[in-house]
Amino acid sequence: MAKIPKLTVPSKELLNDIDVFMFDCDGVIWKGHSVIEGVPYVLNKLRALGKRIFFITNNSTKSRNGYKKKFDSLGLDVSADEIFSSSFAAAIFLEQIKFKNSGKKAYVIGESGILEELELIDVPYLGGPDDRDKVLSMGPGDKLEYDKNVGAVIVGFDRHINYYKIQYAQLCINKNEGCHFIATNTDSVSPITDAQEWAGGGSMVGAIKGCTGKEPTVVGKPSPLIIDYLCDRLHLQRDRICM
Repeated sequence: MAKIPKLTVPSKELLNDIDVFMFDCDGVIWKGHSVIEGVPYVLNKLRALGKRIFFITNNSTKSRNGYKKKFDSLGLDVSADEIFSSSFAAAIFLEQIKFKNSGKKAYVIGESGILEELELIDVPYLGGPDDRDKVLSMGPGDKLEYDKNVGAVIVGFDRHINYYKIQYAQLCINKNEGCHFIATNTDSVSPITDAQEWAGGGSMVGAIKGCTGKEPTVVGKPSPLIIDYLCDRLHLQRDRICM
């Protein structure tokens, strides 16, 4: 285990050496629909000291604009440019590999946040909430037809995951040559409400790993993708970031 020295005077030892603070959201800024006590004070204090603040969440159910609305509802003054969700991270990855130029589509196991981010980068998609009620017939000779032009399967938290989605995803990954398997995160549990922890996005990703035998490209934390993106785009110094 790494030996990390305990801060004795945080205002001197931490604040003087850090320019940028990056916060998780679920369980750090809020629990469920309630802001955690002390958070507004801390954020206001950091801004008053001239610190830059960013919010990074592995929850892919909302887009950046969707999270902006949540911050607003909690009375927290946060700009959309300060919010980075794993749904946005999936879009960043597709842009980095120039996926749009391939002319292919993405199949989504997930919710509206991923779809909204794909729309912003003009990547065509199918799946998501549209497949929530689909049921397969598995009698003699039955098979599921799938789109041969799917070049990426994106798996995020999905409250309506079902066997149809799992089968469709495995066919695309196993049968479509070069199809990318992208996971927004592999969190085992998530503090979705303030009452208990819930099975996280890793449970959805695990189902697809199990039927494909393949490891995904993980774009959410602890992947460095968002950190790299921010440092490159905003010229941040890595040794002056606290996350």
